[in-house]
Amino acid sequence: MKSESKNPYILGLITARGGSKGIPRKNVTLVNGKPLIAWTIETALKSTSLSRVIVSTDDEEIARVSSDCSAEVPFLRPKELAQDDSPHIPVIVHAIEWLESHSNERPDYVFLFEPTSPFRSVEDIENATRLVREKKADSVIGVCRAPSHPYNARLIAQDGRLENHGYRPEGYLYRQILPPVYVVNGAIYLVRRDVVIEKSTLITEKTYAYVMPAERSLNIDDPWDLYLADLIFRDRNGAKDS
Repeated sequence: MKSESKNPYILGLITARGGSKGIPRKNVTLVNGKPLIAWTIETALKSTSLSRVIVSTDDEEIARVSSDCSAEVPFLRPKELAQDDSPHIPVIVHAIEWLESHSNERPDYVFLFEPTSPFRSVEDIENATRLVREKKADSVIGVCRAPSHPYNARLIAQDGRLENHGYRPEGYLYRQILPPVYVVNGAIYLVRRDVVIEKSTLITEKTYAYVMPAERSLNIDDPWDLYLADLIFRDRNGAKDS
């Protein structure tokens, strides 16, 4: 096994199930002329930090598209791990255990990739990997600035009245004086293998944030996000052509 102090074994794991509600067949839906999952596969394969890149899916079409994009699909994920309410931890554990039992490979870290984040860059992968090693972190999670501060969040009562949601300081809250807050953006999840196996979590007291700009943090969940992604790609292509 590789020495973690020099070259840790980092498994790139792309998870893509066949079922999706907001956008049917989302992971193979075309975005700027390519299946959505292709953007994540291409970026992951360009990274020099990842020891191996595999796709975990329950769907034969996704498996075929992923193979066409040069990703490994060494197994089909069990259907019970590909339901609407299936959490990510068992999916990661399944991939780790399959790899260790079938390939005799034991990763030091798992870099989880969700195909719904097509704008993460190779530099993001390299920087997150560098951060996890420099901090000796349990994990590194991608975040971006929250589009709206939680102090401004409201609840709507049954009769339609606005109500405060949790603590809120008195008076008008100027954006410039509010403390910055961040949300997990879904683009970067880098976690130590032993943390997943032994603690069944991605976040511990030794989790560090990797801050990403909004333009690389778009997570595609519904048709509006898909529309925005096409616009962003079109703008980027236009900028390159000009």
